Amino acid sequence: MNILSIQSHVAYGHVGNSAATFPLQRLGFEVWPVHTVMFAAHAGYGDVYGPVLPSDDVAAVIQGLAARGVLERCDAVLSGYIGDAALGDVVLDAVARVRAANPRALYACDPVMGDAGPGVYVRDGIPELMRDRAVPAADIVTPNAFELALLTGADTGDVAGALAAADALRARAGGQAQAAQVLVTSFGRADAPERIGMLLATAGGAWLVETPRLDFPIPPNGAGDATTALFTAHTLLARDPARALEHTAAAVFAMFQATHDAGARELEIVAAQGEIASPRRLFTAERLR
Repeated sequence: MNILSIQSHVAYGHVGNSAATFPLQRLGFEVWPVHTVMFAAHAGYGDVYGPVLPSDDVAAVIQGLAARGVLERCDAVLSGYIGDAALGDVVLDAVARVRAANPRALYACDPVMGDAGPGVYVRDGIPELMRDRAVPAADIVTPNAFELALLTGADTGDVAGALAAADALRARAGGQAQAAQVLVTSFGRADAPERIGMLLATAGGAWLVETPRLDFPIPPNGAGDATTALFTAHTLLARDPARALEHTAAAVFAMFQATHDAGARELEIVAAQGEIASPRRLFTAERLR
C-alpha cells in the first residue's frame, strides 16, 4: 500500500514526516513524503533554521507524482501542520487529484492548530481553513483535545463531552461519509490523571483506550504526527476501528516508553521499531456505545 504524506520535515528529531514515514515503512507501507518545510529541528527548541517551502514548490512535487502516473495507486493522503492558507489549497487539491485517480483513497487530516499549554500557535486563517474546508474533506480527523474544543466550541473535559464533540465533528467530515472517523489523540480524564487516552468516534461505534501517563521534563514532540500515521495505516490494514485504535495506542505507548527509558528529548522511534510493528503490550479499547 502507498501513502502520500504532505507534512513538515526536520533533519534532527521526529515531527511531521520524520515522525510519520519510518513507522509507516516499518508496517510495510510505501511512503511518498512531500515536505512543506525543511528545518534543522522543530520549533520547540525556540530557534528555527531552514526554509519554509513555497506552496508552488510543494504543488510542483505533487504534479511530478501525477506525471509518473502513480496517484491511482495511492491508498491514503496524510496532512499535518499547514503553514498558510495557500498551502492548504495545495493539500486539498492533492486530495482531490488522488480521489479522482482512486476513489477508494482515504484522506487523514491532523488539524494541527495548537495545544492546551501554548494555545493556538498557527497563523490567522488556519483554524477557519481546518474547520470549513479540511475537516469536511476528510475521512479521518485526528485532533487533540484542545483542537477538538476549538473546532466544535464544546466542552471536552470529560468522556461524555469529548464523545459528543467528536460526534459533532464527525458529522461535518464528509470525504466518504461511510468511513468518517474522529480520533481524539490525547484525552485525559480529571478523575484518572495517571492515564492518557485516545477516543475514537465512528458511525458504527465509539471506543476509548487508555495507557499509563509517563512523566517527562519536556514532553517529546511529534506524537500526534506518528499517531495519525499509525491509525491511518491500521485502518487500511485491519478495517476494524477498535483493533486499529488498540494497535495505534500500543505502538505510541511503546515509543513513549522507549523515550522515557532513554531520558531522551526526541521520540525514540527507531529504538521502538520492533514494537511499532508488533507491540508486546496491548491495551483493550472500551466500547462507549
